[in-house]
Amino acid sequence: MNNYLPALVALLMNSLPGFAQGNNPMATDSLDIKIGQMIMIGYHGTRLSPDDPIVEEISNGSVGGVILFEKNIADSNSVIKLKQLTYALQALAPVPLIMAIDQEGGRVNRLKTKYGFPKSVTAAYLGELNNEDTTRFYAQLTAATLAGLGFNVNFAPVLDLASNPDNPIIARYGRAYSANPHIVAQHAAITINEHNRLHVVTVGKHFPGHGSSRADTHLGMADVTNTWDKAELWPYDTLIKAGVLPAVMSAHIVNENLDPEGLPGTLSKKILQGVLRDSLGFNGVVFSDDMQMHAITKHYGLEKAITLGINAGLDVLIFSNNIQNSEDRTVQVVHKIIKNLVREGVIPVARIDESYQRIMQLKKAYFDE
Repeated sequence: MNNYLPALVALLMNSLPGFAQGNNPMATDSLDIKIGQMIMIGYHGTRLSPDDPIVEEISNGSVGGVILFEKNIADSNSVIKLKQLTYALQALAPVPLIMAIDQEGGRVNRLKTKYGFPKSVTAAYLGELNNEDTTRFYAQLTAATLAGLGFNVNFAPVLDLASNPDNPIIARYGRAYSANPHIVAQHAAITINEHNRLHVVTVGKHFPGHGSSRADTHLGMADVTNTWDKAELWPYDTLIKAGVLPAVMSAHIVNENLDPEGLPGTLSKKILQGVLRDSLGFNGVVFSDDMQMHAITKHYGLEKAITLGINAGLDVLIFSNNIQNSEDRTVQVVHKIIKNLVREGVIPVARIDESYQRIMQLKKAYFDE
């Protein structure tokens, strides 16, 4: 291993307020910090430099999570360099940083074998095989790989049903275990438990069900009003009742069965609060799907989407800066919008406090050594 990382971390820690003395002087429950904990951002590079804006954004508490993609993996010496990147980012944080990745396996697989990472398989393969030992093996392999690299959140497993075999973003890519909700819940529970053992948070997705859609929400709005079935809630209900589901990701789908106003799940209080929390009893953290997907950006302005989403019950808003033809969103812009909306009373302070408490409970449960 080269000496780049220790030198960088030493430089950062000695140049930022509070780090030279080994502590950060900020009050970790200030409004700025609370809002920061609700923001997750994508990062652009494969290594961190001291003058990168994200250094200050993490160190001053303006952002509470970072999501990495394949673009963040160096072509050579990939494992070491990725570990260096996650370590350097985490070392900056006054509050433990959510370090996230989409590592479902199969098509949605950032850690490919060509970079030296273990082989993965699709959820559809595991569901069709329907062998618990095989699912457990791959779940252990994924969780151990992520934990070793410094990731503490995996945006998996997919809890959608493969109810529409022609679904352009779920079934077509083998991302769902099965059309049978019992098989989905069975194998998802194994995956979740194996991640839990290594203190990696799993995030079930995409609530309240994306499996019956005929459109891709990366490209535009998807309406499942006429195709969705209540069985799509069954895996969530089962895992919540079992007490094993720590977090959920929302779907950008319209479902007028659950929200007659036609708001997408990510922005719907009827869906996130009414169905997920009130009806199903979920009290964990709710992550948005990427707020830069075109299902949101083509229909809602940034401020309106943030307002609706937070008031609906989102705890963490994701801006990946990884969607083609979508304008980049900076931490500074998002943080300022949220803070202004709170000051104006458009978003209640109590709503921010609720999310902050959930996020901190999750971090304490999983990230404390």
